[in-house]
Formats: sequence, structure tokens, C-alpha cells
Amino acid sequence: MSGDGGTFLTDRRVRELGLGLLAALVTAGGYVLLALSEAPALPPDLWGFLAVVLGLFGLGHLALRRLAPFADATLLPLAALLAGLGFVTIARLDLAVPPERRLALTQAVWVGVGMAAFVGTVAGVRRVRTLERYRYSILLAGVVALLLPLVPGLGYEANGARLWIRVGTLNFQPGEAAKVLLVVFFAAYLTDHREVLTTGSRRLGRLSLPDARHLGPVLVPWGISILIMVNQKDLGSSLLFFTVFVAMLYMATGRLAYLLAGLLLFSGAAVFAYRNFTHVTDRVQTWLDPWADVQGRGYQLAQSLFALGEGGLTGTGLGLGRPDLIPNAATDFVLPALGEELGFAGTLAVLAAFLLLVGRAFRVAVEAPRPFSQLFAAGLATILGVQTFVIVGGVTRVIPLTGVTLPFVSYGGSSLVANFVIVALLLRISDETARGALDDARRRARHLEPAAVAP
Repeated sequence: MSGDGGTFLTDRRVRELGLGLLAALVTAGGYVLLALSEAPALPPDLWGFLAVVLGLFGLGHLALRRLAPFADATLLPLAALLAGLGFVTIARLDLAVPPERRLALTQAVWVGVGMAAFVGTVAGVRRVRTLERYRYSILLAGVVALLLPLVPGLGYEANGARLWIRVGTLNFQPGEAAKVLLVVFFAAYLTDHREVLTTGSRRLGRLSLPDARHLGPVLVPWGISILIMVNQKDLGSSLLFFTVFVAMLYMATGRLAYLLAGLLLFSGAAVFAYRNFTHVTDRVQTWLDPWADVQGRGYQLAQSLFALGEGGLTGTGLGLGRPDLIPNAATDFVLPALGEELGFAGTLAVLAAFLLLVGRAFRVAVEAPRPFSQLFAAGLATILGVQTFVIVGGVTRVIPLTGVTLPFVSYGGSSLVANFVIVALLLRISDETARGALDDARRRARHLEPAAVAP
């Protein structure tokens, strides 16, 4: 890092620009291959498409250059790459449906909205510590967001879960915003009370337990959130919130007992849900043996496995497979749709991009100097990591399918916008960390300068 920070700034933004151009070329290349699968000619809108892709990335890049010049150089290009691959996959699925059911144009609009939200977050959140001061207001906003789908006339049920609200012609899931808001509260509260939660004030045999008045204020809103999502039949978000909370509690305190307690609570809740909720029972039984009812409830998972098997090592080629045979391929099952035509190698490449994204997010957390920034970044990274694991594990039959979206890749505006906001917050934390390190280096340099010799 140079003394004035100029070289440091230039290196990061130049690397980001180069990686972003590579992501744009990969997206445009996929779009060209998709068009060539239909006719031996380049798509007529290729240059317009490439201009839009470059323009959207350029908007985010310029915003960072102006507002967060010291931020990490890889997070935005990785998000752009995954969003581009998601758009190409959805455009591929559109080839098999009538024009009125096509989703690619809507997804493109949502990518634009997500990038606008990214820029707005970078511009609006100039200091992450500001969020820490408004923790209870943010908590209230998060709980209200979870309750909105239950409001008669506003929320509605789709695919067996009441997650959506409708405002005019706009439909979205407020729970996607709630997960970010609640992580802000958890990070702020756990930072303030990490000492008492670590040492405890009561003894139970050889265990030291925290006082209820210290653990209660964070357990109550977390428990209410879980109950709301269970009532909405949103199993994926329930699992996500549970895992993120337990992970943040462990990261704040370093106590293995919290992880073990979380595992016991999860096991008990899973058994209870399996015995008392029909939709949970069906999903677990489908996971255990999708072939028992392969033309019924096991059809979707079976088609997912067939698609991944058909792809082989290198895939059938873009536009040359049949991913449209998978129900809801654009949302829950976008990875098998992509995997059939890109093969095992392409699927591994996509998963490697997710590993890099989550790994860089955790690195932002590790490098952050302030406890709140550390825990907040770690919570955001956990959201991305757990959500990716849950959906990838579900479609590959590692765990029961829970119905969350694959970040940046799946069709869905609410999830896409929320994930761009998460990346923006991580970049803001990264920028603050680098600025602080640069200021420290400048102070040390001034301190070590030799005193001027008097004539």
C-alpha cells in the first residue's frame, strides 16, 4: 500500500474493471451460443445486449470508484458473473415456453433494479456504524416486513407458501429485506453483550449460562421471526434464519455450547415439523425416495437428477438440452437446468464462483477492525453461504428441498435486489477497513519521519 493510497486505489479498481469485463464477456458469450443453438447467425441485438451488460456493471464500478474507492475488487465482478449466468439460463428456458410466459426480460429489469439498489446502498450507507445506532428501529422494520404477507388483501399465497405481497402490479417478498435487517440487529446486540454471553452469570453443573435478561432480547425477536415463517410455510427462510442466528451467536462468543444447543433445538424442531406438518412430511419422504411417486410429488426432484446425469462431464451445450422438463426450473431448480447444458465442469465452475464470493465476504469480516463490522459482515456472508448450500443440497438430494433461491442466479426480483444490497454492504465495510489501514500507515509514516535539522 502506497503512502498516499493512490496506487492502492488504482490497483483495486483496475482489477475490478478487468474482472467485470471478463464477466460481461462470459455473459455475452453464453448469449451468443444460445442464439446459435436456434439458428446459424449471431443474435441481432447482440451489441445492444452487450452495451446493457457493460452499462450495468459500469454503473456499479463507477459508484465504487467515487463512493467506496478502497473496497474489495472481486465481490462486484463475482456477483455480476453469477447474475449474467442466471439471465442466460432463464433466457434458455424461455425458448421452450410461449412469449406470454417468458421471464428473461423481467429478470433483466430486476437486475437493473438490483444494481440501482446496490448504488443506492453504497451512497446511502456512508458509515456502517450508523446502522448499529438504529438497531431497534431496524429490528421493528424487519419484523414488520415478515408480517406483511399475513395482512389480508396485501399478502397472498403462491406454491403453498404465503410469502408475497402485491402492491398494484408489483409483487415481491418482504422477507428478503427482513433477513438483512435482522442481521443488523443481531450483530449490534451481540456486539454489545458478547462478554456476558461468553462468560455467563449462572452455573448449571459445569456450564456457565447467560442471564435471561441478556439472552432474552435477542431470542424473543428471533423466535417470533421463526414462528412467523413457519406459519407462512416458508421452510427455507426458517432454516436460513435459524442457521444464521446460531452461527452469529457462536462467532460472537466462541462458545461451542451454543452450536450444540442449536443442533439440539434444530433436531427437535425438525422431528416436530415432520410429525405435525404435512408439507414437511411430504418433502422429507420425497427426499428419501423420490422414485416411490416419480410421476407425482417426486417428479420435480427426479427430473432434476436426470438433468444433471444427462449433462455428463461437459454438458449437452447451451440450447441443446431439455431443462424445460424440470418444473420451476427458473427458480428453485435453476442449477440442474444450468448443469444439464454446461455439464459437471460448468456446474463446478459456478459453485467455485459461489465459494469465491462467500470466501471473500468472510475475508471482509476477518479484516474489519470493529466488532460490529466483523459480526455484521460475517452474518451477511453466512446468509450467502447457507442459502447456496440449502438450495444446492436440495436439488442434488443431499438434504430435503426447502425452496430458497440460488443467489443471483435464480429468477426472482426480491432475492436479486436483496443480494445486491448484501454485496454493497460488504463493500462498504471493506472500504472502511482499507481506509482505516491507510490512515494508520500514514500516521506511522509521519511519526517515523526524521525531524528537520535546524540551520
